[in-house]
Amino acid sequence: MATRLFLVATLLLSCLAATSHGEILFSSLKSSLLVSASHRQGVLKAGEGDITLTWSYKSSNLAGTDSTYKTVKLKLCYAPISQKDRAWRRTEDHLKKDKTCQFDIVTKPYKSANNNFTWTIERDVPTGTYFVRAYALNSAGEESGYGQNTNAEKTDDLFEVQAISGRHATLDICSVVFSVFSVVSLFGFFYMEKRKAKASQHK
Repeated sequence: MATRLFLVATLLLSCLAATSHGEILFSSLKSSLLVSASHRQGVLKAGEGDITLTWSYKSSNLAGTDSTYKTVKLKLCYAPISQKDRAWRRTEDHLKKDKTCQFDIVTKPYKSANNNFTWTIERDVPTGTYFVRAYALNSAGEESGYGQNTNAEKTDDLFEVQAISGRHATLDICSVVFSVFSVVSLFGFFYMEKRKAKASQHK
């Protein structure tokens, strides 16, 4: 009896751990989607490079096994090489805390096969090495399954993006703002001095 109670308690705790605070564990998801990402260039440029994405259900011949899937969300994810010494790109098992897949590509209604989409990499994507992951969502909008175009270790079929990182872009924007402010201040100072000079001449 005690053994049964212990097993039941363990099962309940594991279920609670998987959905605690509304968070879903990545390790609890089923690897049920096949995903591929192809591109023509070697190194892609943000704002210019295109990636053709395809995805399908792994076992589409098994009727009903994917009936809970309603939508598919594709995301651009940092590969391990781009996470090194960058805590803000860390991987977490809790999907809501995970910083690996920060860039949304597209969300589409779920179909078990014949899915494809060509995506132009957005300009705000920083320089790094990436892969693509697809999440299958149920009717409640919760992740139920996933697939990615790389292996479990995230070492195959990666691609590189070259761009100005978000942090550099912020510095560039700040420098432009300060430059404009300096020019306006200089012209304002020059205008005020001319007015003072004219006023002193009329006295």
